[in-house]
Amino acid sequence: MAHVIVQVNGRPYTMQCPEGEEAHLKELAELLDGEVQRVKTSVGNVGDIRMLVMAGLMVADRLSEAIAKIQALEEQVAGLREAKTAAQAEVQEVQLALGERLLVASKRLELLAQELGK
Repeated sequence: MAHVIVQVNGRPYTMQCPEGEEAHLKELAELLDGEVQRVKTSVGNVGDIRMLVMAGLMVADRLSEAIAKIQALEEQVAGLREAKTAAQAEVQEVQLALGERLLVASKRLELLAQELGK
């Protein structure tokens, strides 16, 4: 495990993370610190624990919105896949019908050619 020192609300915290995840942990700490700064700007100093809870709730709210968007996009993708499958089936039906009509037309042309040839 790697040890990383992150800053949240101007205070250092030593955290552990898997090797290679240090930069990601620092990014997460910066995200949390940004929310802490927004809380401080809007409500002032309310105590570290309450401020961190409020910041955590703001991050959780953003996460919740992102999850909802992902679910909506997944549903949209599923609908598009269904539409694609339906369109492909329709194309096959049209191709079959066209093939049948071309066959009928070619038979008529052959008959006409035979009659003209007589």
